[in-house]
Amino acid sequence: MVIIGLVIAGLAALLHVYIFYMESIVWTSRRVRATFGTSENEALATKEMAFNQGFYNLFLAIVTGVGIILYLAGRPETGLALVFAGAGSMLAAAVVLGVSSPTKWVAAVTQGALPLLSVALMGVGIILR
Repeated sequence: MVIIGLVIAGLAALLHVYIFYMESIVWTSRRVRATFGTSENEALATKEMAFNQGFYNLFLAIVTGVGIILYLAGRPETGLALVFAGAGSMLAAAVVLGVSSPTKWVAAVTQGALPLLSVALMGVGIILR
């Protein structure tokens, strides 16, 4: 189960790299504005905030990816600690989004489903060892 959890954590990391791309690289594009429900003026006004937020998502993905690599390289405790930190933070951010902006629950579920599944599977896998 741990390996399946790590694969799902990898997918969550890839999703967060994509979120980084949307927030930090193409934030003002028509497609991203439609995805986030912002007008051109809103996107321009929040460009710096989105740029910064995108890097948060990238760093969570990096921590998770490094954890997966360390686990596979024979450092399971260190690797799992990093994956739990990265995926757990992704999940926590999704909960904050859903609670603070109930109209964005679809985005919160999209952002948090893979990390939740990953954390749950890794936790069960560790317990069953």
